[in-house]
Amino acid sequence: MTRVLIADDQALLRGSFRVLVDSAPGLEVVGEASDGAEAVALTRVERPDVVLMDVRMPEMDGIEATRRICAETAVRVLMLTTFDLDEYVYSALRAGASGFLLKDTRPADLLAAIEVVASGDALLAPSVTRRLVAEFARLPSGPVTRLAGVTVREQEVLTLIARGLSNDEIAQRLHLGIATVKTHVGRLLHKLAARDRAQLVIAAYESGLIRPTPPV
Repeated sequence: MTRVLIADDQALLRGSFRVLVDSAPGLEVVGEASDGAEAVALTRVERPDVVLMDVRMPEMDGIEATRRICAETAVRVLMLTTFDLDEYVYSALRAGASGFLLKDTRPADLLAAIEVVASGDALLAPSVTRRLVAEFARLPSGPVTRLAGVTVREQEVLTLIARGLSNDEIAQRLHLGIATVKTHVGRLLHKLAARDRAQLVIAAYESGLIRPTPPV
């Protein structure tokens, strides 16, 4: 079973998410939190696989709660918000979130997202990805310093990860076996101290390995 903790300051939404998650085979809700501080405390006790985390909450917001949870545990955080704003996307992923979805996401897509994040992968809604790339485009250019120790081939793999390619697509593009690509991805995660592919995307952009085209 994939164990899920729900953090949202609105009781009605927490209840709706609980019913949805508990109705799905292989998923179960192990706790509910009404603010970020409670989410951090419950995560320490329950050790869920995934936390569904609202962004805006009293006392401690979802981004700070995510930062603390990811610093202390290997628990995955899937951010949920009604606010499709640039600042939340970048801050949430820098805090360690593995996914970011809007609350108007279809129920089936939300359940699928929980499974994706629980498996160790990252998930971003298309609209969120566009905003994230736009945010990176505004960052000042700097020297490539975070990629020390990363081989040329690993840089090629990292570049394609940041472009949104899957392991299968990377294997085809670089004419490599899928097992070889997975090995490269694993080494990148280790060398860059990244939790998942979302963190690798951030590393690729922040290091200057790739530069997004600024919006016109």
